[in-house]
This record gives sequence, C-alpha cells and structure tokens, in this order.
Amino acid sequence: MKSMFTHFNFKKFGFRVVVITVVYLLVKLTIDHDDDGEEKVFEFVSIAYYLSAFFLFMVIWEASDWLIRRHQQQKNTMYFKDSIRILGINMAIAIPIIAITYYIINYQLYELCNILPEDRPLRFRVDFFRALLLTFAVGTSNLFYYSLSQKKRIEEKMEKLQKELIASQYASLKSQISPHFLFNSLNILTSLMYEDRDLASDFVTRLASCYRYILDNRDEDIVPLEKELNFLESFIFMMNVRHEGALHISTLVSANRKELFIPTLSLQMLIENALKHNYYSKEKPLEITIFSIENESIVVQNTLRKRIPEEISTQLGLKNIQKRYAFYTNASVLIENEKEFFKVTMPLLSKTQTKKTILSVS
Repeated sequence: MKSMFTHFNFKKFGFRVVVITVVYLLVKLTIDHDDDGEEKVFEFVSIAYYLSAFFLFMVIWEASDWLIRRHQQQKNTMYFKDSIRILGINMAIAIPIIAITYYIINYQLYELCNILPEDRPLRFRVDFFRALLLTFAVGTSNLFYYSLSQKKRIEEKMEKLQKELIASQYASLKSQISPHFLFNSLNILTSLMYEDRDLASDFVTRLASCYRYILDNRDEDIVPLEKELNFLESFIFMMNVRHEGALHISTLVSANRKELFIPTLSLQMLIENALKHNYYSKEKPLEITIFSIENESIVVQNTLRKRIPEEISTQLGLKNIQKRYAFYTNASVLIENEKEFFKVTMPLLSKTQTKKTILSVS
C-alpha cells in the first residue's frame, strides 16, 4: 500500500482533475442540452456527463503516458513519426471507450438523463465527436509536453558532455605543459650549472616553485589572482633567463589579488602562445605587458611580429580559456588581433561566480 502511494503522483492527478473540470464547465456553458436552458449542475445528467468526462480523460491520459514511457524504454529519442504513431494508437484505444460510454448514457440511461428517444442518435453523435476532438487535443498536448521535456533532457545531456569535453581538453593541455616546460627548463639548468652556479641555484628554486604550483592546483579550474601572479613571477624569471634579453615581460596589476579569480595557468598559456607565434631577438625583443582594468578584467598584450613561415595555430589554448570562462560568467574573453599587437582581455571573477557547480578537472 505504501509503495502504491509512493508511485502515485498526487500533483499530476490534481492538475488533471482541474483541467478536466475546467474543460467540462466550458463545454457546459457553450452547449446546453435542455430546451429551456435551465439544466442545473447537480442534476443527474450533469453528474453523469462529468463522471464520463472524468473517466474518459483519465483513461486516455494514462494510456498516452504509458505509450510514451514504453517508447522511451525502447528508444532514447522521439521523432515526429513516433509521435504520430503514439497519437494514432491512443485514438484507437479511445474510440471504443468513447462509443461505449456515450452509448450507455444515451441509450441505457436516457430516462434518468431526460433524453427523448428521437434525440438519442443526434445526442450520441454530438457527444461522440466532441469527446473524440477533446481526446485528440489531450493526446497532442501530452506529446507536446513530453517533447519539450525530451528537448530539455537532451540539452542538459549535451551541456554535461560539453563540460566533460572541455575538462578533458584542459587536462590534456596541462599534461602537455608540464613535460614541455620541464624539458626546456632542464636544458637551461644544464648550461647554467657550468656558467653561473648562483643563477642556477636561483633557477632551481624558481623551477621548484612553479612545479609546486602546478601540482598543488592540478585539480583546480579557478585560482585566486594572487596565486596565479606569484606563480607567474617565477615563470617570468625563468623565461628571462632562457631568452637572455630577447623578452621583456612587465606586470601592472592593481586589482584585488585576494578576492578575484582567474582560470589556472591561463596567464602562462597566453605568454607561451605569444612566444610560439612571434619572432624575437635581443635586437628586437618581444614586449609582453600584463595589466588590470580596475577590478573588472586582466589583459595580456604582446607586440606582433609573426614568424616566417607562420606557425600554424589550432587556437586550442584560447578556445579552452573562452569555454572555461563560459561556465562562470556571461562576460566574454576579448581577443584583439591588430597590426602591431595582439591582446587578450579576460574577465576577473568574484567569489560568488566561482561557486557555480562544474566538473572537477583532474
């Protein structure tokens, strides 16, 4: 008994009772069976028609639900032809039930319903076709409701899959950063050990700091701006050592470093992107500036001198940053590719925005 009440949807039942009652009253107001127009609500004929309408629509509605559930168990999606088939079966079930119900009212209970013998055929046809039309409307509305529900489920599933894809891409990017970064750093360290041991010692300290940051935040998609900038300081030091005067990176960030957040390793990705696609030397160093616009955004801008031949770009890093931001804010990541400079403007996120539920990236 308890299980039966658990599965019984009182909310759905109540909604259907209200719909049936409203439709019945509307039909009653527009079509009056009595010649004098004085039929009362609590007369037997009114009760008989209400109960018949209640019985018919409950049976038809449940039959429609059952047909849809059965289809969903067999197939994950419902196409237009499936809807037509379900509606056709539902109407086939409804026709004999409607015919039997109104045959009983018009031919068996005609005396109690005050139906004259000569009026019975006409009344039966009117009742039958009116109920058939309303049944068609109920079946169509039910299919429309389930179609909208299916659309919503598909959209939620697609959004989940998209998040999983972005998470996978982000994890892939991070896995590429670590070995590539380590390989280059070890090559530099090898040469420094023979040239400048003090600088080599400092370089090792900075390298350890960078890797500690990468390892500590490998499962975090968003980090405080302060942590990212502290990591960036060590990263910039290592890049300056590696490129020996061919690179000038400056940071002018006045935004609230503790209260604002950005995607993990996003600044490093943009610097690596600038190094990958531009030519630079001691005579013509690459200028990279990182600055904030109040507490609203952070900008990474570099001089533009594209390599020849030009490096083919998949823009995976930029797209990844854009999609990661899309989970937290409607504000866009702005990309400006001008004649003399390339600039990326990223929104700074508040604590409230970072509390949105997303997939953990590992």
